[in-house]
Amino acid sequence: MKRVSSHVSLASEAEINLDLSRLIIDKPRFALERKRSFDEQSWSELSHRQNDGFDSVLQSPAFPSGGFDSPFSMGTHFGGGPHPLVNEAWEALRKSVVYFRGQPVGTIAALDHASEEVLNYDQVFVRDFVPSALAFLMNNETDIVKNFLLKTLHLQSSEKMVDRFKLGAGAMPASFKVDRNKNRNTETLVADFGESAIGRVAPVDSGFWWIILLRAYTKYTGDVSLAESPDCQKCMRLILNLCLSEGFDTFPTLLCTDGCSMIDRRMGIYGYPIEIQALFYMALRCALQMLKPEGEGKEFIEKIGQRLHALTYHMRNYFWLDFHQLNNIYRYKTEEYSHTAVNKFNVIPDSIPDWVFDFMPCRGGYFLGNVSPAMMDFRWFALGNCIAIVSSLATPEQSVAIMDLIEERWDELVGEMPLKICYPAIENHEWRIITGCDPKNTRWSYHNGGSWPVLLWLLTAACIKTGRPQMAKRAIELAESRLLKDGWPEYYDGKLGRFVGKQARKFQTWSIAGYLVARMMLEDPSTLMMISMEEDRPVKPTMRRSASWNA
Repeated sequence: MKRVSSHVSLASEAEINLDLSRLIIDKPRFALERKRSFDEQSWSELSHRQNDGFDSVLQSPAFPSGGFDSPFSMGTHFGGGPHPLVNEAWEALRKSVVYFRGQPVGTIAALDHASEEVLNYDQVFVRDFVPSALAFLMNNETDIVKNFLLKTLHLQSSEKMVDRFKLGAGAMPASFKVDRNKNRNTETLVADFGESAIGRVAPVDSGFWWIILLRAYTKYTGDVSLAESPDCQKCMRLILNLCLSEGFDTFPTLLCTDGCSMIDRRMGIYGYPIEIQALFYMALRCALQMLKPEGEGKEFIEKIGQRLHALTYHMRNYFWLDFHQLNNIYRYKTEEYSHTAVNKFNVIPDSIPDWVFDFMPCRGGYFLGNVSPAMMDFRWFALGNCIAIVSSLATPEQSVAIMDLIEERWDELVGEMPLKICYPAIENHEWRIITGCDPKNTRWSYHNGGSWPVLLWLLTAACIKTGRPQMAKRAIELAESRLLKDGWPEYYDGKLGRFVGKQARKFQTWSIAGYLVARMMLEDPSTLMMISMEEDRPVKPTMRRSASWNA
């Protein structure tokens, strides 16, 4: 395989202008077809193949009605023959389905009968449902995904109060549950917007995942009527209004508090965390394809274009770290004042942690965990970097460099159970200061360097997109050796991910769904297209005539 140098040059503004006419899809319809394995066919061949666009509803003999008899639900060994783990996974996933008035509307977070405390693991979480939704879509079971999108859309209009403070109209729920009144024989959906969460933090990522899932549903089913409905159009605009409002920020990135995403506890990610920025970027691009270019939609399309232009430049330049850039930061001068300053964020070189110099290979790179004035979080975060690849926030060269890094640091980032949520763990005095002595986020556990099987689907997507199926196959086989016999844990502990997490729930739904999506995606790489986005071609800035121009 041809290797691309990990030294990624910083993008110029001209290189990242976005061609809005190419991004906006009038009729986003997409027909998936069963494809050869990736050993026979490259991702570029798949992604640039000629197709019917979005003018025909999916009609393929490879996708019969949902159920255990479909090609995907049966599953195969990579060497051929059925894999016993796949049927076990589907059975466990179906047991987690939540019904509302007779209709499937989502999957609960975990179905751990051995746990005495239910807490909120019996609720349907927006972010948790995404891998479940993708698995059901790939198995041609679309109703549950459509029902979920509609129910969460309607919950958006619920009153959102934390103490005496009202949240913005566009906020999406972190989770919801079905409240059943046996006396009245009624069922009601009850949403949690963060008012019951640990730390009372509203989920910033829920709205982004909702938009991303709406696009995946639209591309897979060919059903544009849902995305084009007035309710969905309004929902997208309300979400985007929260993110695109003008304020005091001097950066195009989103300012967030700790605990607003998958890492939902205090872990020092406040500021501009990579996970939120990558999801923000992807949601903007998804919305750009689905918003109708008329009325209020036209105004939002213009705002999105402007924000994407600035966000892409900012992320690719200031969040990117490879060996060359690390050496530059190491040699930074401080207290620079002027537009020509090189050290624009006034980062003190002595603040670079020692572990980075050993961790950074000559071939490889990644997006930093956080960048803000006088602060760079050098930790590696899996979700943000994988989403950067899938969404094409990363350039092709940067995507290759991220995968090079994972390959070079396999033992540290994958170990015996994919995938480290972040690396490295914080410990000792730093742990006490950053986490507030959180007993759940001790070193190499939970969000503090724990290994999360759900991330397997994102790693697989990134591997497929960059043409490295063998890396995904290796990771999937690692997971298969443990997941079922360990009871599908939520996370694993230890430097290598050898131990079931000390407080991990068993039969964690997104661990199950993440495995299924990863395996189905590797067996049929064309399914990646409903979640992946391609690189934008650089175009020249649009020139407009001044109002005073005269012919």
